[in-house]
Amino acid sequence: MSTLHTVNKSPFEKPSLQSCLDYTGSGAAVLLLEDGVYAALKGTSVEQRVQSALDSVKVYVLGPDLKARGFAEERVIEGISVVDYAGFVDLAAENDKVQAWL
Repeated sequence: MSTLHTVNKSPFEKPSLQSCLDYTGSGAAVLLLEDGVYAALKGTSVEQRVQSALDSVKVYVLGPDLKARGFAEERVIEGISVVDYAGFVDLAAENDKVQAWL
């Protein structure tokens, strides 16, 4: 059973991302949205953890939320896919369930 995990909290304020990555199994999908997009940025203290996760899970970031926070797609860690709202809907439809990490 495939699961889309969504993380909307900043990794610098809440442990949601860490908990999510500790729990997710190989082949899972993780979508970073709202303040969760900070985890997708190069040069942060969580970059290494996110890069390690890319070996076993697919990581996506919501482009409009990046833009709303003033970040260009060039700032995103290599291997993370940027999706729009339609891409978010596609991810939700492609997976058996959606798990929100608060």
